[in-house]
Amino acid sequence: MLDNVMLLSFIGFLACFALVGLSSAMFAKKDRDDYYLAGRNVSAWLTGLSAVATNNSGYMFIGVIGYTYATGLAAAWLMVGWIIGDLVASIYIHPKVQQKARERDAVSIMSLVSRWQGDSQVLLRRSLSWIALVLMIAYAGAQFIAGSKALHVLLDWPIWMGAILVSVLVAAYCFAGGIRASIWTDAAQSFVMIIAMSIMLYTAVDNQGGLGQVYDKLTAIPGYVDWAPEGMLFPGAAGVLSFAIGWMFAGFSVVGQPHVMVRFIALKNDQKMWVMRSWYYIWFTVFYCMATGVGMLSRLMLEGGDSFDAELALPLMAVELLPDWLVGLVLAGVFAATLSTSDSLILSASAAVSQDCFKKPINKTAIIKVITLLVTLFTLLVAIFAKQSVFSLVVFAWATLGCAVAPLLIGYIRHWKISQGRAIFVVVISVASAIVWRQLGWHSYIYEGLSGILIGTLSFYLLRLPSADVKVTAERK
Repeated sequence: MLDNVMLLSFIGFLACFALVGLSSAMFAKKDRDDYYLAGRNVSAWLTGLSAVATNNSGYMFIGVIGYTYATGLAAAWLMVGWIIGDLVASIYIHPKVQQKARERDAVSIMSLVSRWQGDSQVLLRRSLSWIALVLMIAYAGAQFIAGSKALHVLLDWPIWMGAILVSVLVAAYCFAGGIRASIWTDAAQSFVMIIAMSIMLYTAVDNQGGLGQVYDKLTAIPGYVDWAPEGMLFPGAAGVLSFAIGWMFAGFSVVGQPHVMVRFIALKNDQKMWVMRSWYYIWFTVFYCMATGVGMLSRLMLEGGDSFDAELALPLMAVELLPDWLVGLVLAGVFAATLSTSDSLILSASAAVSQDCFKKPINKTAIIKVITLLVTLFTLLVAIFAKQSVFSLVVFAWATLGCAVAPLLIGYIRHWKISQGRAIFVVVISVASAIVWRQLGWHSYIYEGLSGILIGTLSFYLLRLPSADVKVTAERK
């Protein structure tokens, strides 16, 4: 049970985040572009910090640490593949998305994809948006669960109580200033997240007697520090390479994440991409390395078992290692991670409902905020009744969103032309390929997004049309 010092520390840091987010209301304007895109006027350094904070989320604090606890050093290949794939997307996709979104006056990645060729492909937009809405709610539900798990360990709260607290804070951020509140709090939370993880890493190494002792203890666990462990699709280096390439497609799938891509759409036009990338990738790499290290150290400190939930490793370590007020800081860091992603997902889901899911967009701010509240309530129900782990929910939602959007963006940037009906087929075949891959259990060896993106891109290439055919199709509509 958390004592008064821990509780006050947690509340203090949480109050600071709330003040940052709520203060954005002073700059809010009552229009759609300000609510969803902060007036398209976000600076490069804020975009970088916000994108990486909302990207990493409770998945990094809870999911990755739990995965590393179970897998060992080989989990680092997930990190390597993911960051490389993300970087490829940043160089190849993000600048084009920013430019085209301004040309088409798009407020979401889904509406942008449907308008990329000039004519408005309404059925494609609505199909993509409904798919994205379902997946974003599942993804946001995973973030609610991540925050709840930390509170369950430290406060002994039931999971549903923690989920309610997360939902209340997310709704407050969204109501205060829309995406601006989310971006501002992301920047503040990103510093707390990396400080909290640094403290955990340093303290855990010290507790185990230093780096030398840690290495000796980890090597004593059979197969735990092997770079090419058993269970890969192929033996040795070939298995590691196929695993890492699979996770490169996970990193590349960032192009299909509405809550991340909206940051690049909101980026101020005269800002430098290299500034944004510097903030983003330095923070991303440092934090991911520390999370992997903490996950491996947790294996030395916590006794597992058939009933042990590895995703509780971080909060359990915090209670065992840290003084009371620092436990509150770590708890605030976990909450910072979950909130930075949850509010972004809720806003993106709200944008899908108000702008893309139906025939006509809704532009009245009051109605948009009601939609945001309803999406938050529905996500809360998903979080309360979900049975899957944070890691599984996030990976599945991330993969499917990436498969739905990435092949279309690749084709459009290559200047391939396609009709609306064929574009919908590309979406269906991409998503179906990833789902079948997962159902067959092959995702344990190679990330399911690889199959979906490759099959979808190949389908787009084979189905592409000459420019004249696309013009005829548009005229008939």
